[in-house]
Amino acid sequence: MSRSNRPSTLRAAAIAAAALALGAATVRGRGRALDDRLFGRINSGRSSPALDLGFRVVTEAGSLWASVGAATGLAGRNRHRVAIDAFGAACAMWALGQGLKRGFRRLRPYEAGGDHRLLINRPRGASWPSSHPAVLATFVTVAGRDLDLPPNTRSALAALVAAVALSRVYLGVHYPADVIGGLLLARALADVWSAEVSPRVLG
Repeated sequence: MSRSNRPSTLRAAAIAAAALALGAATVRGRGRALDDRLFGRINSGRSSPALDLGFRVVTEAGSLWASVGAATGLAGRNRHRVAIDAFGAACAMWALGQGLKRGFRRLRPYEAGGDHRLLINRPRGASWPSSHPAVLATFVTVAGRDLDLPPNTRSALAALVAAVALSRVYLGVHYPADVIGGLLLARALADVWSAEVSPRVLG
């Protein structure tokens, strides 16, 4: 990636600020009430055994273990530096998410009471931000830039990220603001990473 095509760190800071503002706005008050309503519509919507299973499967694409698998696959195709770069970014996003969870301490939907469906085992940690879509988005964004993937491939990966994000609300473990905040943070971190870290890793 040429210097002129590298993402702007200033824009990344603005995106990160927007994510934090969203998290703060939905902890309580009107923002929280709106988030609760959106959660209810997605989580308690039309359901079927096939749909439930599909979301249970796709949600695992956002786990850190899935990034391990993807990085191993890249390394197996002699893309060792790309694998290290993308996996490093994913780990940084995971660590950032864990830190922010401790700061915001937002209860999970099944801890906050009210109507909800919980379709998977209870994950650890607080609710905001959602790490699964954030980790996946960071990995595929950095890897996509490193590999200079064509637009159609990037669109397919973006669709996978969106499916993982939706799955977290559908399965009952996150609110919509959690996944949106996570995706915004992922974009911000990926932009900073591609601008500052990737050139050093890729050489």
